[in-house]
Amino acid sequence: MRREVKEITWDEMRGKFRQDLPEVAVWADQSRNAEEFRQRVGEGLEGLSDDGRAVRTLRRLLELEGQTVHELSREEEVRLQTFALLWQFLSGGPGAERVSVDFALDVYHLFMRVRKAPEAGPGKDELRRWMRRWPDGLNGHVLAVRRENKRRIMALLVRKIERRQSASGRYVFPDGCGEDEKLALVERWWQDYRFHLAMAVKTPAELDRMLGGSLDEETLRVYHRAQEKGIPIFVTPYYLSLLNPTGTGYDDTAIRSYVIYSASLVDTFGRIRAWEREDVVEAGKPNMAGWLLPDGHNIHRRYPDVAILIPDTMGRACGGLCASCQRMYDFQSRRLNFEFEGLKPKGTWNMRLRRLMEYFEQDTQLRDILITGGDALMSRNATLRHLLEAVYRMAVRKREANRGRPDGEKYAELQRVRLGTRLPVYLPMRVDDELLDILRQFRAKASAVGVRQFFIQTHFQSPLEVTPEAREALRRILSTGWSVTNQLVYNVAASRRGHTAKLRRVLNGLGVICYYTFSVKGFEENYEVFAPNARSMQEACEEKALGRLSPEEEREFLSRLDGTVSPAAAIRGFCTEKGVPFLATDRNVLNLPGIGKSMTSRLVGIGPDGRRILCFDHDRTRRHSPIIDRMGEVYIQENKSLYRYLLQLREMGEDIGEYASLWDYTEGETERRFPFFEYPDLGFCPTRRSTNLDLEEGR
Repeated sequence: MRREVKEITWDEMRGKFRQDLPEVAVWADQSRNAEEFRQRVGEGLEGLSDDGRAVRTLRRLLELEGQTVHELSREEEVRLQTFALLWQFLSGGPGAERVSVDFALDVYHLFMRVRKAPEAGPGKDELRRWMRRWPDGLNGHVLAVRRENKRRIMALLVRKIERRQSASGRYVFPDGCGEDEKLALVERWWQDYRFHLAMAVKTPAELDRMLGGSLDEETLRVYHRAQEKGIPIFVTPYYLSLLNPTGTGYDDTAIRSYVIYSASLVDTFGRIRAWEREDVVEAGKPNMAGWLLPDGHNIHRRYPDVAILIPDTMGRACGGLCASCQRMYDFQSRRLNFEFEGLKPKGTWNMRLRRLMEYFEQDTQLRDILITGGDALMSRNATLRHLLEAVYRMAVRKREANRGRPDGEKYAELQRVRLGTRLPVYLPMRVDDELLDILRQFRAKASAVGVRQFFIQTHFQSPLEVTPEAREALRRILSTGWSVTNQLVYNVAASRRGHTAKLRRVLNGLGVICYYTFSVKGFEENYEVFAPNARSMQEACEEKALGRLSPEEEREFLSRLDGTVSPAAAIRGFCTEKGVPFLATDRNVLNLPGIGKSMTSRLVGIGPDGRRILCFDHDRTRRHSPIIDRMGEVYIQENKSLYRYLLQLREMGEDIGEYASLWDYTEGETERRFPFFEYPDLGFCPTRRSTNLDLEEGR
């Protein structure tokens, strides 16, 4: 539901200061310049306790006033001048016109919080009320709309197949086939994930047709520009059937925002840079974290324990293109694409795979391999079986080599294997019998050589994505003994009150354990979907807090989960017994350039347009590359003010009064890992020496 939004004017904002914070306005009137004003503010804060977050924040901003910091995401120098800007705004002096209402409103709330303590956060009743607003994909009304969607899309697919030029291929109607027979064939093919890949939408016109002509003119213009600039368009019929083109029945903004492109994305495409600097690799040189990597783009690494493996297979592609994908910059160089024929393994892949496994085998610290892409399950079954077999053999060799090494010199052995995939969301029919056999067989073999954790790492972003098909896919995966974890990209639509809480609850009920809730990276291409980090902190401290367990309860839960044949039943029963709506097992974090996942941050300044400047420290609850000690703190300026974010929420129909405490979140602390995600004890003392590490050349 979109609403007309009336913005606060410049004069109204100045009036709010004079009415609600008259002393601040007087300090500005009495000051001849910004420095005098800063001194008066400091004097006004004297005698106040630092226990209050607002007082602490204002004093910190005063101390840092005038300093210049290096903003890492854009590689720019940014001057901290919060009080100079406030003086300009209140006094109407030179430069006042460049100071926005967004800026003034943020500072206004900081001062208001000094005199008024924050109210208590929401209780369980209010949280449950918010959660009830968001239906899941198992809801009867939602299913009814989607049945109609599917019928409409299937009829369009019949016409599409009829227009296909080739008379050969897997999905062709036999001669003399009647309309009912064609629809029956499409219904049967619908259960084959390859059908959806073959029939995926790739043009703006077809996208609009599949959505019942519901795209507005501006969205279509954005898509035509996207096509001209070379941004791939790829949405499967299955996923399109989840959207709601009727405008009534259920709010599909969240799932729509993950696949419908924004103007800011299209405008920025071609100039997108790698947010994660470790992904920028030059041959023979260490990446930003100091790690030396094999030639090519197959391994990404930031931490000592884990490396990401991106195979030269169809696993380099996805079952759809998420609009906020962190690898969007790769599409500019055509390294990731949807030309599946070109992504089939070449003869050289086997040789490269051997070299990649040698990298893992000969590394002293690696014990966790995340196979992703793209999407790990986009690889065909035979390819995936071959890849997992190579991982297994590497684990065997690494373990055998350790027998000849003394304690304290042994290499870390492989303990965790993860497959990163969004296919249970995009194409749940991909989870077929052969895939299940591959997972079972690998788990049985790898368990015998020390691998103890087997994770399918999914990406459900909304409860609306949890369909009957997805539920069945998750049930089947869990039956193999692999755990299913989830990470969410926390965008504006997903950040609405109760939405993520409902997703946790629905996934928990199906046996999924939530892993990460990632803030969207703050580059300009993500402007329209970026939710400020203050909202992530607010969600963690207010909504998610209602699902937290004590250390004793965590141990009790893990003991029940260990060895159970039904994780879903175990989680549901535990939540009921403890009276919690879900398990708060995930960590709310931002994936930062250079220093990794963290929410340990503090507000150090506000720009004239209201965008907050945050200083981040790295996550001290986990191991990092030693280079982290040289890097120190990282400064990031968000790409959107809190006020712009709240206006977006209001346009979506939200009561922004429910977000009133958002302004208070000026400091964050990275949550500790839920014990389920800790590495098991190796059972021996590994070497402290690191291989494949070059700190002298690290950038």
